[in-house]
Amino acid sequence: MRQSPIAHRAVPVVGYGTWKLEESPRAEAIAAVRAALDAGATHIDTAELYGHGCVESLLGEALAGRRDEVFLVSKVLPGNASRKGTVNACEHSLRRLRTDHLDLYLLHWEGPFPLQDTIAAFEQLVASGKIGAWGLSNFDVDGLQAARDIAGPGRIAANQVLYHLGERAIEHAVLPWCAAEGVALVGYSPFGAGDFPADHPALLALSAETGHSPHQLALAFLTRGPGLFTIPKSADPARVRQNSAAGAIRLSPDQLDRIAAAFPRGPRPAELPTL
Repeated sequence: MRQSPIAHRAVPVVGYGTWKLEESPRAEAIAAVRAALDAGATHIDTAELYGHGCVESLLGEALAGRRDEVFLVSKVLPGNASRKGTVNACEHSLRRLRTDHLDLYLLHWEGPFPLQDTIAAFEQLVASGKIGAWGLSNFDVDGLQAARDIAGPGRIAANQVLYHLGERAIEHAVLPWCAAEGVALVGYSPFGAGDFPADHPALLALSAETGHSPHQLALAFLTRGPGLFTIPKSADPARVRQNSAAGAIRLSPDQLDRIAAAFPRGPRPAELPTL
């Protein structure tokens, strides 16, 4: 299992996302989370938004007795991200997750409250031991730079963004900025929210060469560089194990170039794509 640091912690580059996990039968979802832990995908990502708190509660049950194995991440909704609201939202998340701390807490996207207030709340939560570090989600370079100017260097642990083979817009500016500032970049929806081109000739050819599935090749491409992480979601334990195994795959420069050529990043969009 290949690991890289987030917030000075060694974390698997292929983790486990939980968006829409509440749509699966509860027992099946809990089994999938535990399969992720067993497979080494101990970077678990969630948010108060997911299922209106239901996913955090589900995770609280799934992680019982295994919390110490996990790098646990959640997010505050922008509408809750005032200074007081951020602290309250975090405390609600902690209760649902049945834990006394988060390893990383993110602002889900930019919202109505001043960024300095949210960051002040994050720093308060760090000081009280309720979170280990904080970061951002769905932030373009302007927002990242504004947060860096407020907090100073080295305080933003991660930026979580949409990143899959069909959507590589972050490579234009967000990825270089994060690399230069030492900010981990965590890609969500690595399979395009269900629209994955598993039958693409380039992926099938590489799959035949390497023995890795098209899904594994995509995950290996998305985590090809330092500071790159991805959080695929699946309620199928077999697929969870396959996804986790992709964290050990290292593609050659030629193989990476072939994937990049098959799925070009295109021009930089006016706004950062999100889901």
